Amino acid sequence: MRATEIRTGRKFALAIDHGEDFFTALGTFCRDNAVQAGHIPTFIGGFSTARLVGCCGPLKHPERPLWEEIEVETLEVLGTGTLAWDAENSCVAPHIHVSAGIKAASADGRTSHLLGGTVQFVTELIVEEIVSPALTRPRVPALYNVPLLTFGDTK
Repeated sequence: MRATEIRTGRKFALAIDHGEDFFTALGTFCRDNAVQAGHIPTFIGGFSTARLVGCCGPLKHPERPLWEEIEVETLEVLGTGTLAWDAENSCVAPHIHVSAGIKAASADGRTSHLLGGTVQFVTELIVEEIVSPALTRPRVPALYNVPLLTFGDTK
């Protein structure tokens, strides 16, 4: 286990509008407001389409991360996540998970890592900035190249 005390900064309410790409809008918001780290305690909204980590068959290697994705359409979501700085690409790297109900399938549920989505109607978020320590998410080659959250200077 790893833990650290954090110091929070500004808090924002953000509405991502109909037709917008979720991650593009979130990235633009972070860039425009100089947010390099933070967390999204919760968000609600709709997506016309979303890409989630998942597959439609048995896992070949359950002990390894899954890099495959599925696409689902017309869903309501409840999500949360963290924002960490990606020094390699000079941008925020969001790590977002959602629970979603697919409207056309009696709100049948999916829960997974969100890879992408197009907002339907509106998605509403609260973003709370973390000002210290610096949060980063470098990939760890010894752990299947999974990006892991780190606290503070990683040099």
